[in-house]
Amino acid sequence: MTDLATPVAVARPGALRRAAPALLGYASVRVLGLLALALWSGARDKSAYTLLTARWDSLWYARVAAGGYGYEVRLPNGDVHSDLAFFPLLPGLERLLAAVTGASYADAGFVVSLLASLAAAWGIFAVADHVYGARAGVCAVLLWAVLPVGIVQSMAYSESLFTALAAWSLYAVLTGRWVTAGALALLAGLTRPVGLAVVAAVWTGAVTSFVRTRSAGAATGGATRTDGALGVTRAPALTARLPSALTAGLSPSLCPVLGMLLAPLGAAGYVLWVGHRTGGGPLGYLDVQAGWRNGFDGGYAFARFVAAKLTSFPSALAGLALIVGVGLLIRLYVAGVRQRQPLVLLVYSGTVTALALCASSYFGSKPRLLLPAFPLLLPLALALARARVTRSALVVGGVAVASAVYGAFWLNGSGPP
Repeated sequence: MTDLATPVAVARPGALRRAAPALLGYASVRVLGLLALALWSGARDKSAYTLLTARWDSLWYARVAAGGYGYEVRLPNGDVHSDLAFFPLLPGLERLLAAVTGASYADAGFVVSLLASLAAAWGIFAVADHVYGARAGVCAVLLWAVLPVGIVQSMAYSESLFTALAAWSLYAVLTGRWVTAGALALLAGLTRPVGLAVVAAVWTGAVTSFVRTRSAGAATGGATRTDGALGVTRAPALTARLPSALTAGLSPSLCPVLGMLLAPLGAAGYVLWVGHRTGGGPLGYLDVQAGWRNGFDGGYAFARFVAAKLTSFPSALAGLALIVGVGLLIRLYVAGVRQRQPLVLLVYSGTVTALALCASSYFGSKPRLLLPAFPLLLPLALALARARVTRSALVVGGVAVASAVYGAFWLNGSGPP
């Protein structure tokens, strides 16, 4: 296991070469999933590309990219589905790419998702490599790729973009790059509501760094200081690795503060803008979400949904599967605690998981909402990394095939809400 107190350069020589096995493995899994989807869709006279780029939420993002906000659908039951529920970074990138290349908004969304998924895989590798070493990093990326709903990573959805921003923000926190961490958290907050999890991680890392800095200063009479979320003792050279335009002339001790100030601006700015636009005040975004029957009830609606499944057969099997799935998530989180994952990762994955499970949204979307919680996979990645290569390859390969088949079946059925 990598020593967590060892300084790690932010841009190590050959970083891409070091991550290449993980990226190649990830690309292979995604190609397998897309091939399975193409074959399944072809057999049903459906377009796999349409399923990836022009269904469900993809259509909403494309509409925002094409004409800005202001579109809504009023349902017979009185619910109002407004495009204000969708955060602006992905449609903004779609609009920019379409303007530069002349591509359609659907094509632009697919390209953004493709590139973002690779960036996410690299970020996940960087985090896992920093904590447990390169082999565990490769395993973490492959496990993220073979998740049952991994096909969403190839859709014109915001999950891949958000995961990329979150992973690199977490890596920046772990390596003491506070302004970078805050800027990436800001962008994550413009991508999905769960950007709050990245903000929480940045704030946790900054506060932890401050406490350890004060403790180290008191113990040494102020002769040394620490930076980074893990208390790495260093010479005062942090600003040399931070964006010069943001840190020129800035005291290194203020960098965590600046990161904390930057982190919430994306999510807060969009939420306040929606409140102003709708006339609903600071909490107007919650009214928009309520129109979609989305909210946060501590998991009450989800618990009722699971309980209802248990009252009849064969739906009881689905209910039991949900209980087992939630139990597995809790067990993985506890395993991360026992393995002493960095606190910022525990805060991030815990917040993502809580927001996903405790929201009163479409219950079928919960596996998709959990995609960004990649630190939950680190205990499994470490176990795979310690096993023999052939055994790990067989396990990952078998799960990859099952995931590809399930993804093809899923999108050709009800698909992700």
